[in-house]
Parts: sequence; structure tokens; C-alpha cells
Amino acid sequence: MTGQGTADHAQAGDAAAGRTDAGPAPRAAGLPADTAMLERAVYEIKRVIVGQDHLVERMLVAVLARGHVLLEGVPGIAKTLAVETFAKVMGGDYSRIQFTPDLVPTDLLGTRIYRQGREEFDTELGPVVANFVLADEINRAPAKVQSALLEVMAEGHVSIGGTTYPMPRPFLVMATQNPIESEGVYPLPEAQRDRFLFKVLVGYPTPEEEREIVYRMGGTAPVPERVLTPEDLVRLQEAVGTVFVHHALVDYVVRLITATRRPQDHGLDEIGQWIAYGASPRATLGIIAAARALALVRGRDYVVPQDVVEVVPDVLRHRLVLTYDALADEVSAEEIVRKVISAVPLPQVTAAQPAPGAHAGPPAADAGPRR
Repeated sequence: MTGQGTADHAQAGDAAAGRTDAGPAPRAAGLPADTAMLERAVYEIKRVIVGQDHLVERMLVAVLARGHVLLEGVPGIAKTLAVETFAKVMGGDYSRIQFTPDLVPTDLLGTRIYRQGREEFDTELGPVVANFVLADEINRAPAKVQSALLEVMAEGHVSIGGTTYPMPRPFLVMATQNPIESEGVYPLPEAQRDRFLFKVLVGYPTPEEEREIVYRMGGTAPVPERVLTPEDLVRLQEAVGTVFVHHALVDYVVRLITATRRPQDHGLDEIGQWIAYGASPRATLGIIAAARALALVRGRDYVVPQDVVEVVPDVLRHRLVLTYDALADEVSAEEIVRKVISAVPLPQVTAAQPAPGAHAGPPAADAGPRR
């Protein structure tokens, strides 16, 4: 590689990490106000949803990172209610699509309708054209319907009758699926699961939370107030792009993803027999984007190692293709991800100490890794 090519690659790496030749990205001027706004949004959601803190935070991170979320859990644990409440608090248009075996792509995307009185066609956009789309029980619809939705997720527009209609901003698809049913379902193929930034496992509430659910929902259910607007969310999405990521953390994420493809290079010979295909570069980009968004949600304009570690399981669990040996040994993707995280050394990144009267800078990386 020539010297010019090396420089180009270095500049590309700096851009991906939020760095420029002039140094780290500047601190967001409105960070305290943005953090307060996001905290109020979470508070409004929590007025309706008891528990499920992880789910609420991941939905917020996903919309800020411009990703989509796949929710998996048994019926009756407030997946649909959480999505509806989230959409009300965030503002913008919301639509719910109940996926069924008889659904066809035009039911989602829209179609052209002939108006006999005017002797012309009108275009009616489908329910997928909204800021927040709930794809309820996505694994109940046939593959061609799933593909139509996931194509919109990837390309950000709908084409009807030769005309392209861009999706509104922000655009977030939250799909739910039931893990306990196998009859009459169409599992998402691996390539389509990869389009989702997160796969969030939604569990049962604790006894204390379930008691609170009874008290809170036994009478008049709380009604959340709208806190944000689509314009606010677009601005916050742009602010996520300015969150600083140290190159040591970028290298750490690359090592994590590489360990899912060549585990033997990282002393993980045991899991090599369980992984048929590792995570794609889309996972690398997803982890960085999610870590940046999580840092912003928590009131920082720089990413710390804990941000990365927390989002890795949700980004990776649905992207690993396991072998038949893994199924026979009853090894889950969760266990494999835990082993990968424990085997790859985490860089030591600490906040730089500012000079007296100076503004605190972004984190600086120590020379050595830690486990």
C-alpha cells in the first residue's frame, strides 16, 4: 500500500472514531439540556411501563443510533404497550401492523388505486410510512412480506408505481416475535435478522414489579405526555455523530468481531466448533453507533468502555449463525458472546484530568489492556 493510501485509511479511521486532525470532536453545547429532555422522556415512559428498564433504554438508544429493534419475549409482558408508549412520548406518526399469514407486501407498502370518477390513479401509502412502526409478531407473515419490510428498513424509501417515497425522519421499526411458538411461523433468515441493530430479550417482571403493575393498571391507566418532536430526535441523532470514540475502543470492537469469525486466534478454540458464521462489519458499525447513543443518553459526549460492553450482547446475539454442534450441545448465542467478551482484553480508558479552570476533555487510553 502506498503512503497516500495509508494516509487515506488513517483519515477514514479518524472520521469513524469521531476524530479529526484538529483533535477530538468538540463537546456538544446543548448536552445538559438534551440529557434532561431524554431523562424526562424516560420518566414519561416509566409512568406507564413498570420495570423493563433495559428495554426502554435500548429503544431510546436505537432511535438515536438510527437502528431498528427486534423484541423477543413471551406474550403478555408489555412489549406492544412499551412500543406504543414510546412512540407517544417521542412524538411523530405511529402505526401498528399485525403480521398474519395472509398479509401481502402491498398491505405494508401501499398501492395505486384507480379512481373511476377522475379516470386516474391515486397512490395510497401503506402503514409502514410512519416515524415509528410496530411490526407485531413479524415471524407470522410469509417471507415475501418480511423481505418487503426489511428492504424498507435498509433503503429508507418505498417505491410504488415507479415513484419513490422517502421514509419520514426519524424512522424506527420495532418488531416483536414470540419464541415459544413453532406452528404457523416463518423464522427470520439470518441475513434479514442482521438488519436489526438490537435483539432485546424481554423477560418477566419481578414480584415487586408485578405487584406494582396490578396497582397501577387496576384503575385508570396513566396517559403519557409527548416530550419530544421528530425535529428534536433528528437533531439528537446528529448529536450522536459528534460523540467521541477513542481509537482504542474502536480497535477493541474490531477485535471482538474478529473473535467471532476466527475464535482460535483469540484462544477460543472451544467455541470454534459452535460458530458457523461470525458477525459482519455491520455489527462493528452497530456497536460503535449504539455506544455513542448510549453515552449521549447518559449525559456524556464521549464513550467509555462500559458503554461498549453493555451494548455488545444486544448487537451480537442475533447475528451469530450457530452450528448443529451448538444446537446438540445446547449452547446459546448468549453463552458464546459472554465467552468472547471475557476473552478479548478491554482497553483501559480513563477520563483525562483537566487543568484548573479548564473544560474536562474526552477520555484518554492507557498503554495496556485490562481484563
